[in-house]
Amino acid sequence: MRAMVLHTPGQPLQLEQRPIPAPGSGQLLIKVLACGVCRTDLHLVDGELPQAQLPRVPGHEIVGEVTAVGATVGADWIGRRVGVPWLGWTCGECAFCRSGRENLCDQALFTGCNLDGGYAEYTVADERFCLPIPDTLSDVQAAPLLCAGLIGFRALQMAADAAHLGLYGFGAAAHLAIQVALGRGQQVYAFTRPGDSAGQAYARSLGAVWAGPSDQLPPHLLDASLIFAPVGALVPLALAATVKGGCVICAGIHMSDIPAFPYRLLWGERSVRSVANLTRQDGTAFFQTVQHTPIHCDITRFALEDANQALAHLRSGQFNGAIVLTP
Repeated sequence: MRAMVLHTPGQPLQLEQRPIPAPGSGQLLIKVLACGVCRTDLHLVDGELPQAQLPRVPGHEIVGEVTAVGATVGADWIGRRVGVPWLGWTCGECAFCRSGRENLCDQALFTGCNLDGGYAEYTVADERFCLPIPDTLSDVQAAPLLCAGLIGFRALQMAADAAHLGLYGFGAAAHLAIQVALGRGQQVYAFTRPGDSAGQAYARSLGAVWAGPSDQLPPHLLDASLIFAPVGALVPLALAATVKGGCVICAGIHMSDIPAFPYRLLWGERSVRSVANLTRQDGTAFFQTVQHTPIHCDITRFALEDANQALAHLRSGQFNGAIVLTP
């Protein structure tokens, strides 16, 4: 099979011919039909994920067809279409796992980081962490939902019933989260890089009641904000736009350092918290939600061998929606 492999941080992925992996006990062999390109993949390539183990095949927004199974796995899996998300394995025994917080497991392994991912024609995955994909979603439409959609959904759950919701960084996750939020009746305020008038227009076209640069205050104080951009300097800016008792939620696996800010921005029982990974329960709940609140991904497609160009395209930010590789 063909696979795009990261050997050295900061260097391009290498196109390699590899043997098709054999599924181990409890694993599925999956023919990759589509794999989303996530900003976390950029962090991996840039060496910003110290937990990564190289060489590695990136990619954790995988949609594929099960073609073989390992020991202890029922043959009825064969032929099914499944999604493989970021969380690829947990111990199942620690206090976090036993309390429904498997996303915090200290022994967790992550797809495309500690486990080979979907920038390849085939991959293997633990059957316990493979999610069924609704028939209503195409392969390329479903792929970004496995991270951008799921992380955005978990962040929205933390924002609860916030009537006025801010989204900082209007990329793949935000363009999906806004659709779910609007389905819940929330008013959404979108923040982009200063000068990104096209991104602001895109946010308004999706239903944002206001869109502007991240260094500007919105016309209404926010009950909660989700920060998808990996920029720590956005935290004090979001706090300044937050009503007393409101919450700022950092929704990325990596973020630059948060600068010092005056206590008055936090005072008034405002809070700052993070989203860490996801759980299988998040996946089940999210795919149930999209059955009732249909969401659409704006997709830019690249071939597998063009993964480096896809990553460069993502880095530039000169597009709307999500990027998907199709082997």
